[in-house]
Amino acid sequence: MKILLIDDHALFREGVALLLQPLRAGLQTVEAGSCEEGFATLAREGGVDLVLIDLGLPGLSGLDGLARLRADHPDVPVVVMSSADDRDTVLAALDAGAMGFIPKSSTSQVMLGALRLILDQGIYVPPSALIGSRPLPPAAQAAALRPAEIGLTPRQADVLYLLLQGLPSKLIGRALNLSLSTVKAHTTAVLRALNVTTRTQAVLAAGRLGLRFAPPVPAQPGDDSAEAMAANKR
Repeated sequence: MKILLIDDHALFREGVALLLQPLRAGLQTVEAGSCEEGFATLAREGGVDLVLIDLGLPGLSGLDGLARLRADHPDVPVVVMSSADDRDTVLAALDAGAMGFIPKSSTSQVMLGALRLILDQGIYVPPSALIGSRPLPPAAQAAALRPAEIGLTPRQADVLYLLLQGLPSKLIGRALNLSLSTVKAHTTAVLRALNVTTRTQAVLAAGRLGLRFAPPVPAQPGDDSAEAMAANKR
């Protein structure tokens, strides 16, 4: 496994790189001090499984860099690590496509638990963004829910997972081999199941519930019409 760390403080990067070692056997970390350097590192290294990015970066801001990472590398989850963890900052990062937000004030145990949850196709949202709710801590992964437990079909779960990654409907359809109308029908169904109306609200709901997903599987040729009929009935 390879993780890219984008932060302008070399000492912080070195410390996080050491703390990440228990995450996976043979873990490799690569470092960048800015978004621009991070993009060059991605082009040069390839095969990155996860990106950790700060928001207060020189040059291109972390939020703008996050949006570009999601557009250019939609299959690579991006997690924000920032010293600013107020609700507005967390929501802005999630709205830009982050799969998780880890405050820099967190302990190493919280950071590792959050990253394990994200690598297991889950979402981690800090308590500061879940005002009025009771978020599941990363350590409580055993109690996390699967999408079927809230009434989602396997295909709806696939659409929800890619929606949480910040992918637009067109790219979701391409990834799952589904028509745009089918994706939109499934999106409506999953938002209704979570009792939300936007992607950011869906991320918060998924984090609160501790939802974990199986890897999405593209539909086979001929399946899309059946998917559309099933989706439109819900």
